[in-house]
Amino acid sequence: MPRGLFAALRTTLDHAGKRVKAVVQDVTLPIVPKITRPSAVKRVPSGSADGKADTRSSLRSANKSTAAPVAPRPVHAPEEHVFANTSGRRRYLLYVPSSYHGQSVPLIVMLHGCTQLSSDFGMGTRMNAAAEREGFIVAYPEQPRVANMSKCWNWFNPEDQQRESGEPSLIAGITREVMTSHAIDPSRVFIAGLSAGGAMAAIMGHAYPDLYAAVGVHSGLAYASANSVSSALSVMRGHSDAQRPVATVPAAPRLPIIAFQGDADETVHPQNVEWLLSDVTAAVGKPDHIVSETGQVTGGHAYTRTVYRDGRRGVLAERWVVHGGGHAWFGGDPGGTYTDDLGPDATREMIRFFLAHPKKVEKAAA
Repeated sequence: MPRGLFAALRTTLDHAGKRVKAVVQDVTLPIVPKITRPSAVKRVPSGSADGKADTRSSLRSANKSTAAPVAPRPVHAPEEHVFANTSGRRRYLLYVPSSYHGQSVPLIVMLHGCTQLSSDFGMGTRMNAAAEREGFIVAYPEQPRVANMSKCWNWFNPEDQQRESGEPSLIAGITREVMTSHAIDPSRVFIAGLSAGGAMAAIMGHAYPDLYAAVGVHSGLAYASANSVSSALSVMRGHSDAQRPVATVPAAPRLPIIAFQGDADETVHPQNVEWLLSDVTAAVGKPDHIVSETGQVTGGHAYTRTVYRDGRRGVLAERWVVHGGGHAWFGGDPGGTYTDDLGPDATREMIRFFLAHPKKVEKAAA
C-alpha cells in the first residue's frame, strides 16, 4: 500500500478523541500517479465460456470496442452550479452537449476520486468528449476540503451511507435538480465513480434504486463495506474480517452494475470487486450464466471481462479485471490525473453498459 495511507491512519489515531466528522476529514486515501502511454486494442484467444451464444457475441463486440474512439473534443466548458440542502452545499459541474435543444437525453452522474477536481475528472475520463459524441448530459458533484481534507467522498461514514442523509442526499439532490432543469429521460439516469467515488456510487445505487438505472464502480468498494476510518483502511487492504457479512446489507432492489478493477491495485485490494459482486448475488441469487472472455491492449494490459446473467432478470453485472493494472481510470486521457491509458476504455464500456440497461419507469395514469 502507498505510505500515505498509513500516515493517514496515524493521523486518524492521533485525532481519535475528536468528533467523528473531524476524524473523517483527516483521512487520505491516495491513488497512484497517472500512466501516459498510447494504446490500441488487439484481441487474443478467449478463455473458457459457459453461457448463451448471444452473450458470447456481446463479449466479442465489446472487446472490439475497447480502443479509445476518435471523438469530438468538448466544444465548451462545463457549466458551474451549486446545490444546497440541510446536509450542506456542493458545487457541481454540468456538461451539456452542443446537440442538446430540449430533447429527452440520458444523464450520467460522475463522482471523482480523492484529491481530484471535477474538471480534472471530466478530462481524465474523457466523459465530456463522450457526451458531445453521444448526446447525453454529465454532472460532476465535487467534494470540498471542508468535508474531507483530501476531497474523498466519505463512503466509510455511516451517516453518508443512508438515503436522504449526508452526502447521498446532496448527490441525489444534484441529480434531481438536473432532471428538473433539463429534459432528462428518467429511465436513463446513471451514476459512476472512481475509488472513493466508486464506493459512493455503490452507496447511491443501493440507497436510490428508484432514481438510478445502473451503476459503474471503478476501483471502488462495496456498499457499507466499512463504518469507520480504521475499518475503511482494513477493507481497502482486502482484510475479510473487516468486510461486513452480506446478510447485514438491508434488502433493496439491485441495479445492474459494471465494475473495473486492476489486479495489481495497491490502494484498493482486488478482493473488493468480489465483495461488490457478492452483494448482487446475495440479493438475486446465483447467476444462471457466467461467461468470460479475454482481450489485450496492444503494448498495454491484458484483461478479462465476465458477464453475470440471470435468465429472468437479464444481465446482473459485468466485471472487468485488468491484469497488471493499478489504481487509475483505464483508457483515460493523459491530460487528466490518475489515468492509465494502457487499459481498456472504461468510459466507452460504461456508456455501452448504461445505455443497454434503462430503467422501467411506470407511466402516470391518465
